[in-house]
Amino acid sequence: MPMRAFLPTGDDALVALAERDVPAPADDETLVAVEAYSVNRGEILLLAAGRQGPPGKDIAGSVIQAAADGSGPAAGTRVVAHLEGGGWAQQACVPTGRLSVLPDAVSAVTAAALPLAGLTALRLLRECGDLAGRRVLVTGASGGVGHYLVELGAQAGTAITAVTSSPARGERLPALGADVVVQRVEDAEGPFDVVMDAVGGETFGRALLKLGGGGLMLWYGQAGQQAAQADFFAVAEGPGLVTIRSFLYWAGDASDGRDLTTLVALVAAGRLNPEIGLAADWSQTPAVLAAVRDRQVRGNAVLTIGAGG
Repeated sequence: MPMRAFLPTGDDALVALAERDVPAPADDETLVAVEAYSVNRGEILLLAAGRQGPPGKDIAGSVIQAAADGSGPAAGTRVVAHLEGGGWAQQACVPTGRLSVLPDAVSAVTAAALPLAGLTALRLLRECGDLAGRRVLVTGASGGVGHYLVELGAQAGTAITAVTSSPARGERLPALGADVVVQRVEDAEGPFDVVMDAVGGETFGRALLKLGGGGLMLWYGQAGQQAAQADFFAVAEGPGLVTIRSFLYWAGDASDGRDLTTLVALVAAGRLNPEIGLAADWSQTPAVLAAVRDRQVRGNAVLTIGAGG
């Protein structure tokens, strides 16, 4: 039976709506009717580089067919899930270890904004250990991950300085717990115990110099599309001994489901508030991809699929 899905085009349009067969779930997979999905800038950059198969990592919807091995929720259950791909479609197969059940209080639109960005933020903060009373600098803070880092970090007792490209893109961050919002790394008043960099390029090196001695730099993205650059002579003369660690959010196992359950519980309790800068019908996906690519969206962008597709 055919369904509709967005597939890569290999040109500037990035994706186009096409028909493809409904995927056949493995024994440990559920088949989900997708109601909403979010798009992430990293996915868009991979599409532009021709390095991605059927796109779509973040979805929310309802189970159509339960897993044959009995490991997941029953048909009709509302869920949020994190996939390797294929989520920008009417239906998607989901390994049961990579989904979480949604309570009625959490909408599909809100839930769809959680997986990639929320999992990244949650796992970045875990990498830092105890953050209570520590000073943290977050670059690229106006994106989906940045908003989650600020809100979750502030609740952990962290003093956060957020760097955004413009005041408008950072206007929600103080309400989420950012102590200071600046537009340039140079304007951030260090020293910091931890720096989390999502930008790369020269921003990486400038942020590195804001660390104090013994500080930790976590590099987790290259939104500026330039390799990280740093002057290590300046580091030796400045903060001195520091730790630089690259970070990959992707676990790809049952921990996705456990961590999604944590995020969903925080949202349901009002302790985590996804920043959805744009919500639109999924027919607008190509235009929304362009808006996210060009940094016209603050936080997350979510596409919704109506009952009729």
